[in-house]
Amino acid sequence: MAQYNPSAQVPAVAVPRVELQPLMRNVYMWMTLGLLVTTGMALVTNTIEPLRQLAMNPVVLIGTIIAQLGLVIALSWGIRRFSAQTATIMFMVYAGTMGFTLSIILLAYNTGSIVAALGTTMVLFGTMSVIGLTTNMDLSKLGTILFAGLIAVLVGMVINFFLQSSALEFIISIAGVVIFTGLTAYDTQKIKNMSMDPAIEAEGGELMQKLSILGALTLYLDFINLFLFLLRLFGGRE
Repeated sequence: MAQYNPSAQVPAVAVPRVELQPLMRNVYMWMTLGLLVTTGMALVTNTIEPLRQLAMNPVVLIGTIIAQLGLVIALSWGIRRFSAQTATIMFMVYAGTMGFTLSIILLAYNTGSIVAALGTTMVLFGTMSVIGLTTNMDLSKLGTILFAGLIAVLVGMVINFFLQSSALEFIISIAGVVIFTGLTAYDTQKIKNMSMDPAIEAEGGELMQKLSILGALTLYLDFINLFLFLLRLFGGRE
């Protein structure tokens, strides 16, 4: 009489695992911390009246935006010139100032639109990040197309600043969502490939910390821009 073997009734199913290199784990950790700092700063700015009034001052707002651009350029092009501690402080300052400026944008939208845009951003970002980590397809070929599309979107935004066309704004928002959705997968794969370099893990310490901050900044920008374009699509202005 044949014996019942439970394991024979259910075939084994191979579940793919995502193995994160130490650099990749650090990138996600710093990106998450940056987003928490941004969220906290936005809430604080909207809660404290003097800060909110300061953020609404055009001179302060423009100055803050210029400072943000300077920090991004400095971190992107001069990361190796800074110490790991300096790079970390610069990233956190950038995340804080982003929350300061975002607080004004968020005031223009109702809570439902903000929550919907944030939830959609998390789903899209998470999905495309997993794709970037697991796909065998080389996404580097998409880089040129995505960056060309990004330039076109920026030009379109400048033009629409004068035209104030709702139809053009809708098209730009759709294009922005598509571009930053693609960039999330592209950037994730690029950072993953970099993290697999044995020389980086062997050297560790200072270099790994600085590259972690640079990777975190890249994915942070993808997340924030994806959120902003989705927010434009969801509308729901106050």
